[in-house]
Amino acid sequence: MTETQPSVSSVALKYGLLGALVSVVFSAILLIAGLDVSGWIGSLGYLILIVAMVLAMKEYKRINYGYMSYGQGLGIGTLVSLAFGVLGGLFMFVYTSFIDPGYRDTMMEKQRVELEGRGMSDEQIEQAIAMGESFSSPAMMIVWSIVGYLIIGFIISLIVAAVMKNARPEFE
Repeated sequence: MTETQPSVSSVALKYGLLGALVSVVFSAILLIAGLDVSGWIGSLGYLILIVAMVLAMKEYKRINYGYMSYGQGLGIGTLVSLAFGVLGGLFMFVYTSFIDPGYRDTMMEKQRVELEGRGMSDEQIEQAIAMGESFSSPAMMIVWSIVGYLIIGFIISLIVAAVMKNARPEFE
């Protein structure tokens, strides 16, 4: 009799979507409060990602008789990150397109002030702002959110999966 393994994707998506919803609420609170989501307090959102990964891997191990290979853990963590990227990107798209259409302009102005503080020339600042604007369109926010979360999430998953793995013995 062969036992079937639980689905990595169903566990990952369950915790990915739950964690992403928590992260979206956290981001919304920061944005409404006028706090900088790109500052240190915004990086606390990655803590939510780590917790979601750990919970997903624990759940997978629980329903898989205590076992999870490194590859399964890496897959779970990466899929959790994908859910975060998609929901986070969609949230920022909705926020910057409908709730606060001036958000992008505010961020560009903050960038301008920061670049002036670094002593950059007006020409260099204009080039940097033009490049920043091309990467910060609402549609590109979704793309960059997915790519960013996948890269960072994959790196975090490498570590979390290594710590949480419990491979099934070979001759069982």
